[in-house]
Amino acid sequence: MKFQASTPAINVPIIWILGGPGSGKGTQCDRIVAKYGFTHLSSGDLLRNEVSSGSSRGQELSAIMERGELVPLEVVLDLLREAILSALPTSKGYLIDGYPREKEQGILFEKTIAPVNLVIFYDASEATLVERLLGRAKTSGRVDDNEETIKKRLNTFNTHNDQVVQQYTDKLKRIHAERSTDEIFAETSQHIDELLGQFAK
Repeated sequence: MKFQASTPAINVPIIWILGGPGSGKGTQCDRIVAKYGFTHLSSGDLLRNEVSSGSSRGQELSAIMERGELVPLEVVLDLLREAILSALPTSKGYLIDGYPREKEQGILFEKTIAPVNLVIFYDASEATLVERLLGRAKTSGRVDDNEETIKKRLNTFNTHNDQVVQQYTDKLKRIHAERSTDEIFAETSQHIDELLGQFAK
């Protein structure tokens, strides 16, 4: 890869946060950032920011999205890498939300940026996710929050996520996400504290 040699060592934790739409991972990410001061990166936000910046890369991305095509893995990786490196001097750790979406993304990330230290998967049943998203649809006004579309989104997520989960069994912590926010966060904190303990050695 063209940028492999120029990526400096990253000596703070890198955590991937996985979970289907409606699993509550956004809420947990906010709480993790508040408690640990980690840098929170979402590949979706990075893409949207790049598009709204009006840069030539943003214009290309906008055209790809308008055609309904998937953004190339390398582009998402470039955006993540740039965001990671720009925050590196002050970052206490990285929380990468909703990434990797598929196995190849994870492999490419570890090969060109740094190994991931912990993968947290907020696991909730499809029935629960559908119910939560339909509840959200009543107030969100989002066009993709209807039952048929929701089930398609969940099916896409599950197909790709299963491959990611199988790839990282040694680093994966599966957290039951059908409990109270506090209970979920207590378990999340336990895993992060264990990881930080290893970094402190």
